[in-house]
Amino acid sequence: MNQLTGRADCDSSVMRQKLKADLHRVAERMNLTLSRFDNDSVCLLAQFAEIRAEIKHIEVLASSFYLDCYLSPFTEKFAELTSSVQHLSDRKYGALIVIEREVPLDTMIHSGVAVDAKVTHALLESLFIPGAPLHDGAVLIRGNQIVSAGNVLPVSQADAHERKLGTRHRAALGLTELTDAVVLVVSEETGQASFAVDGALHPINVVETLP
Repeated sequence: MNQLTGRADCDSSVMRQKLKADLHRVAERMNLTLSRFDNDSVCLLAQFAEIRAEIKHIEVLASSFYLDCYLSPFTEKFAELTSSVQHLSDRKYGALIVIEREVPLDTMIHSGVAVDAKVTHALLESLFIPGAPLHDGAVLIRGNQIVSAGNVLPVSQADAHERKLGTRHRAALGLTELTDAVVLVVSEETGQASFAVDGALHPINVVETLP
């Protein structure tokens, strides 16, 4: 399931060019730091911290780029999804949004309540308002439709204790360990947005993904 099925323009996107430029900049900084390493009078701890911060920024940017490539062949509602995640993240509303790709998910989840409505950011956000009847479950999206809400996903047991993951994140990992689905997650504790694919979690900055 590691094969990336993306749009043709992913290879030439503005975000891809920005990633390339950022990687070159970090490589140049690392080469400069390496050239100064033999100078015993120079402390490089500050440079190491700056390089680490830049690499973290690139990781988040790369995650946002690949999220677009993963989802665009399967839904035209990428902008609505990222807008919803941004708003939910800002409010620290916990959310779990499953986007079905090639593998059907009907037998992999415990179905919740049928919705059968077009994806809009307003509807998605309303489903995750704290206290709403379906806010604790996952929303299932197929194509441009919200199929159902309040779904229960298989929960991953891998490294659960060590990584101190919450139920939403473990559910996102559990489903993506078994299928090619992409799952968007918003933490209600921190507001951090992530996505899961192929049994791995990646932080995203949805501001970077907005068109």
